[in-house]
Amino acid sequence: MLFYHPTFAKKSLKENFSKLEWEKDPDPFSKWTRGLTGYPMVDAGMRELWETGYMHNRVRMIVASFLVKHLLQPWQKGADWFLNTLVDADEANNALGWQWIAGTGTGSSPFFRIFNPITQGKKFDPDGEYIKRWVPELRGVPKEYIHDMTEAPSSVLNTAGVELGKNYPYPIVEHKEARQRALERYEKIK
Repeated sequence: MLFYHPTFAKKSLKENFSKLEWEKDPDPFSKWTRGLTGYPMVDAGMRELWETGYMHNRVRMIVASFLVKHLLQPWQKGADWFLNTLVDADEANNALGWQWIAGTGTGSSPFFRIFNPITQGKKFDPDGEYIKRWVPELRGVPKEYIHDMTEAPSSVLNTAGVELGKNYPYPIVEHKEARQRALERYEKIK
């Protein structure tokens, strides 16, 4: 792809995506990079990346989808972050992955496919072991609530030592609202 499309690592292959209205506030991107989104699976992946320089492919897809579709940040920002933090970073593979998740490249995931980080966590980390390894402040949370702190009763959070908004953040976006916002933005450029 890079041979035939030298700008592939920086420019969406599908031209209409250059018109997508991205969010301009840098704070969500900063929270994403530090693993402070309030979505445990996303936070675990981003913290693992920062600490080890590596992240499992499934988690890469989850965090990438979250950045592009929940936070409406340009895929290029995520791609640059991955290139600067992954020890196995490869420019071509990185661009293909990010353009796939954003729906902007070849063989792309459809724009309307938006990973739900809560259900993805439940499916691929059902007991929360991965989350508890990388998000230590959630180690005392039972597996029934580990994927969504907002569903946990206050008694469970108290027992686990979790204070939302203090030692673990509230979700920075609400999944259903963020999904709808992304679909509306993508629909405008379809």
